[in-house]
Amino acid sequence: MYLADSRSKAAVAPGTSPGRRAAAVPGTVLALGAVSLITDVSSEMVSAVLPLYVVAGLGLSPLGFGLLDGINNGVGALVRLVGGHAADRGDGRHKTVAGIGYALSAACKPLLLLAHTVPLIGAVLAVDRTGKGLRTAPRDALISLATEPEHRGRAFGVHRAMDTTGALLGPLAAFALLRAAVDGYDAVFAVSACVAAIGVLVLLLFVPARPSAAPAPERRPSARDAIALLRLPVLRRLTLAAVVLGLTTVSDAFLYLLLQRRLALPAHLFPLLPLGTAAAFLLLAVPFGALADRLGRRRLFLAGHLVLLGGYALVLAPLHRGWVALAVLLLHGCFYAATDGVLAAATAGAVPPEHLGAGQALVGTGQALARFACSLAFGAAWSVWGGQSALAGAAGCLAVAACAATALVRDPRTGDRTDPATGPRAAEEHSA
Repeated sequence: MYLADSRSKAAVAPGTSPGRRAAAVPGTVLALGAVSLITDVSSEMVSAVLPLYVVAGLGLSPLGFGLLDGINNGVGALVRLVGGHAADRGDGRHKTVAGIGYALSAACKPLLLLAHTVPLIGAVLAVDRTGKGLRTAPRDALISLATEPEHRGRAFGVHRAMDTTGALLGPLAAFALLRAAVDGYDAVFAVSACVAAIGVLVLLLFVPARPSAAPAPERRPSARDAIALLRLPVLRRLTLAAVVLGLTTVSDAFLYLLLQRRLALPAHLFPLLPLGTAAAFLLLAVPFGALADRLGRRRLFLAGHLVLLGGYALVLAPLHRGWVALAVLLLHGCFYAATDGVLAAATAGAVPPEHLGAGQALVGTGQALARFACSLAFGAAWSVWGGQSALAGAAGCLAVAACAATALVRDPRTGDRTDPATGPRAAEEHSA
């Protein structure tokens, strides 16, 4: 249902003959979505049990878990620039670099069976996130190259919906294994490794090395060219906005821990908490992506953080009913639907095609490093003042950050906050 109808007004792709309509969501995007779906089943099986495993099982403090969770987000960011730049340096390298990243993460999953101390788990997670950092920018660049600019929001929405299907199935599988297996955690890690290997095979067999609509690069971009992308006004403002908001975005794991402690949920139910987020994300990713194409991607990105602020307010409210958890998880999923793929689509519209990998990496790295800092700060604040007080501080900072980000993404010459990549100002912004 995600393909454009033959009677729709979809634009004709480069190289497509007149009279032949282009698919709003090409096959390359669907193939990459399948890879992400399978890989996310594997990743979320681990992510669903990891907070409880290290905090309850290994006795790690909230500050220690903040450091571990920061590794989860920060280490990958350090190599994301390398992955994006390497993918831009040759025709067909986007798939090669992405494949290396997927394979590296898959190889790390069996090592969790051998790691039973916090330092070893941290090292395995660091390598796993290195693989994620390598693959993310090339994958998003492949989606951008395969899709017409006016449909990128929808294409990223479809990809993220498929990805989130994996995020929905992963915790369910972890929950089932914890209930059925004697050695529950080891069973989760072993099955996760097998599923990750299948994802790598799907990438190798079904994702083309170069999308048919992608222009051939005229030359290999240098590292200086990649860094110079920040001279583009739109990309610079978008990156700064992502960083400012990332500094006040509490990680999923901390939010789930707060909910679990607030409602005194049994340990075996903890892996089910991400399901509410994933279900809302799955249902809203495609419509929110299409909405971003029409109303402006940066505007929706900002609105998503206001939705997250509403979720924080519910956690802090003096309410102790089960519906509070459902509402918080729903708002959390809305936040991701309005920001994750939408930010990638906005970034694709702010950089030239030959620098898509590096552009995605710059914005993604800034956001990931900011969230790494937030994880450390939130873990420290929880250890000193408690979880509720730490979240109250984060909510206040997020409100201020949203105001600052609104000013950052506003075009100072026109006052427009919509995505210039879909309008007549796109060429002027690229040349600035």
